[in-house]
Amino acid sequence: MTRPRISARISAISESATLAVDAKAKAMKAAGRPVIGFAAGEPDFPTPDYIVEAAVEACRTPRFHKYTPAGGLPELKQAIADKTLRDSGYRVEAAQVLVTNGGKQAVYEAFATLLDPGDEVLVVAPYWTTYPEAIKLAGGVQVDVVTDETTGYLASVEQLEAARTDRTKVLLFVSPSNPTGAVYTPEQVEAIGRWAAEHDLWVVTDEIYEHLTYGGARFTSIATAVPELGDRVVVLNGVAKTYAMTGWRVGWLIGPKDVVKAATNLQSHATSNVSNVAQAAALAAVTGDLSAVARMREAFDRRRQTMVRMLNEIPGVVCPEPKGAFYVYPSVKQLLGRDLGDGKRAQTSLELAEIILEETEVALVPGEAFGTPGYFRLSYALGDDDLAEGVSRVAKFLSGAR
Repeated sequence: MTRPRISARISAISESATLAVDAKAKAMKAAGRPVIGFAAGEPDFPTPDYIVEAAVEACRTPRFHKYTPAGGLPELKQAIADKTLRDSGYRVEAAQVLVTNGGKQAVYEAFATLLDPGDEVLVVAPYWTTYPEAIKLAGGVQVDVVTDETTGYLASVEQLEAARTDRTKVLLFVSPSNPTGAVYTPEQVEAIGRWAAEHDLWVVTDEIYEHLTYGGARFTSIATAVPELGDRVVVLNGVAKTYAMTGWRVGWLIGPKDVVKAATNLQSHATSNVSNVAQAAALAAVTGDLSAVARMREAFDRRRQTMVRMLNEIPGVVCPEPKGAFYVYPSVKQLLGRDLGDGKRAQTSLELAEIILEETEVALVPGEAFGTPGYFRLSYALGDDDLAEGVSRVAKFLSGAR
């Protein structure tokens, strides 16, 4: 009998769709094509200077040339605890913090620590592409709670309750949301948190976009809003989006001490400590003020408004206004099946994205990647000129759809 070369567990994992589209766009650009990419969720700003200088100094510090604790530098763990209290009002101890290699490792370790095979996780769709794979790797079962543009991509307590079964162990709660930019009101957060507490569910909440809200929307941590959840909350966060530090790879997981201890044991065998230089940079970031963040948010807000306006001017595109993060998630369902010129027709948003990339040299991520076909995700974390040029190319191409 010939045994498979790759395990079934790993064979079942899908490539990150957002990174795959971004890689294809970069490859086309390297080949000389003027590609504009809306795929990657990556601020176009450089990391603030004071953070970079902290990393340079760390390189000269012999202590950081050696192994440090697998769970994170003690001073960084304390700073993350202090920052969490400052930004969300949630009081935790340093012993409740695990510093991870980016937010993705925090996601993976949270589900690996909490789930046994067959445990169900309620996931609001559209969802970020990494969540399903982390749940699957942990042996969990994803149960989608599907939302759409008519509700602003927000799930109700009634929808969550309809999806709950005796096997439900975890609610994944994300606000502000990737990919939709949806932000739950404080009242909605409280209602969902109380429902989760009533049914003894764990809540894993991803707060990576906490500082990126616009207009009257504001971030509310479910851990703070619903104290009765007690020690059944795991908070995921990191420096990537707030401080333009996607490449530095520093995230964290906050939770009950037993969960953090177990996740730290896992990390001690998987990766040991996060790069000490990156941790020193993260320490400077979370202990500094938020002025650099405010400047970036102002630019994102301007781009958000421009993109929403331009997309809604395209016949067949419906783009709700996002309240947070740096993405729009327009519906393109009205364009499917229509003649796009030269006999080209797309039956799915995946096919439409491929046609747009080839015809206009603009990279978009189709809704299939986020669990809801018929949509696109576009990041507005890119320069104003590229944003306007990219959307204009798409608009010009789609204007001929019949």
